[in-house]
Amino acid sequence: MQVDSRKDKELVKAFVGGEEEAYLELIRRYTEKVHNLALRITRNESDTEEILQEVFITLHTKMHTFRGTSAFSSWLYRITANTSFMKLRNRKKHSSVSIEAVPESAGMNNWHGTRSDTCDVNYMSARHELREFLQEAIEKLPEEYRTIFILRDVDGLSNQEVGEVLGISVPAVKSRLHRSRIMLRRKLQRYYDDYTSTSHISYGYHPAARGFEYAEAA
Repeated sequence: MQVDSRKDKELVKAFVGGEEEAYLELIRRYTEKVHNLALRITRNESDTEEILQEVFITLHTKMHTFRGTSAFSSWLYRITANTSFMKLRNRKKHSSVSIEAVPESAGMNNWHGTRSDTCDVNYMSARHELREFLQEAIEKLPEEYRTIFILRDVDGLSNQEVGEVLGISVPAVKSRLHRSRIMLRRKLQRYYDDYTSTSHISYGYHPAARGFEYAEAA
């Protein structure tokens, strides 16, 4: 049987049985996914490359501990997330999640509004300020909420997948996700209030009314 035609769990079993090619096939399948998740969390390419190596070393040495009670991909994502956040904890100056990584469903693009072409300089300055504020707000979320937010709203995993990655129930995922969105909404509300009380441009959208409506329905 060709290696690339087997399912993940079959490859795991084959590797544990001594077939090194099965391990190489798993690396081929998941290198990009592991890299992307690590980069989403750390926002640092150098850290990401180190995490990638650490994850696959861990995979090689701990493969026999995989019990098959969840998808192999979820197990590997859990290793990747844990390794990534360990890297962040060990790095005094944390990297941030870029605003471009947050999907439109998170409501950030509703801050654009309409503007006059004569406002370009102020607009770009305000966008840069908002970008920095959002990065800081996400980074300051408590780790359990930040992890949920990144996996669910940034990386796009389902609630079930996030639960498998973190080893928690789907209701717990929903609860923490809801809480993380509320915390971000409140931070952005304060930013918006400060912003519109000054001489900056107002973009015509209010985050309390528009930005995070979906948080209540999650």
